[in-house]
Amino acid sequence: MPFGNSHNTLKMKYSVDEEFPDLSAHNNHMAKVLTPELYAKLRDKQTPSGFTVDDVIQTGVDNPGHPFIMTVGCVAGDEESYEVFKDLFDPIIEDRHGGYKPTDQHKTDINSANLKGGDDLDPNYVLSSRVRTGRSIRGYSLPPHCSRGERRAIEKMSIEALASLDGDLKGKYYALNSMTEQEQQQLIDDHFLFDKPVSPLLLASGMARDWPDARGIWHNDNKTFLVWINEEDHLRVISMQKGGNMKEVFNRFCTGLTKIESIFKNKGSPFMWNQHLGYVLTCPSNLGTGLRAGVHIKLPNLSKNDKFGEILKRLRLQKRGTGGVDTAAVGGVFDVSNADRLGFSEVELVQMVVDGVKLLVEMEKSLEKGESIDDLIPAQK
Repeated sequence: MPFGNSHNTLKMKYSVDEEFPDLSAHNNHMAKVLTPELYAKLRDKQTPSGFTVDDVIQTGVDNPGHPFIMTVGCVAGDEESYEVFKDLFDPIIEDRHGGYKPTDQHKTDINSANLKGGDDLDPNYVLSSRVRTGRSIRGYSLPPHCSRGERRAIEKMSIEALASLDGDLKGKYYALNSMTEQEQQQLIDDHFLFDKPVSPLLLASGMARDWPDARGIWHNDNKTFLVWINEEDHLRVISMQKGGNMKEVFNRFCTGLTKIESIFKNKGSPFMWNQHLGYVLTCPSNLGTGLRAGVHIKLPNLSKNDKFGEILKRLRLQKRGTGGVDTAAVGGVFDVSNADRLGFSEVELVQMVVDGVKLLVEMEKSLEKGESIDDLIPAQK
């Protein structure tokens, strides 16, 4: 360890009880599911690339859980992980994705014409809009398990693919290990730069190995379409802009993503996808669409209301601070996004955000005038 199975046969010299991790203080989905009996069933298995159940669960063993957010506690090392260790992954996926069963089939819809509205979110409240997803390239191990050569091959293939984009999507690639100080500062100022992961969840799963080797950021000249390479997933595709025109953001997202997928497919390297899980990504929480559509929204009054959390839950939305998952809101500004990834199509998830955000803005305006919002509180979606 980390992230090789050469010692997996050596572990078999010890009993299940001697090898089973202490999960007594843990609060994550993996710890809820993994029993000594299940561990005994899975511990001698490995995927074709050599990923073992101990590799799958290591991040959840090392990180007992977040005090407010139920973490997942496991990662995949390759596409086959979800099949070889399905007895562990399936119940975690069902728990994490609202009862999504092993027999359920995922639906995909990346046609932005099917989105209703979204071009009229009030920019006095909606400061910026963003849609992002991840993609994995079939035939390569995922970031927790890939070798240096695999990671570099993914970077090379991605640079070639992105270089062929034209028009509004034409852009440039910046490698983390060779960018100038000026380029680095500009990317920080633009809020584009991802730095070496500091989250123990990512570090324990092995995603930061060899940092910053073969990692980088590509963005178009307008700075509205970005692709991160070899961070938590092979690719992270992001469309973003100031203001509340989510329709424009989603249209660019769909157009760019479809072009990128087509380029990779023509190179003989399609994205990992199957009928049950949709797009296959490193963390089970991002399966399906992998999509997070979000806005930075100013809600100083509504956020102080006792029912704010319940309203978000009913709208199938979640809130974060604008700095990310572990940050607090500043000045009543929140990052509000869809809570679901799997079991809904891309269009359905963006529609939930558009409709929900319109309602949140309406509620905020009512509270500004001193009016009650009781009649505006939605039923559970």
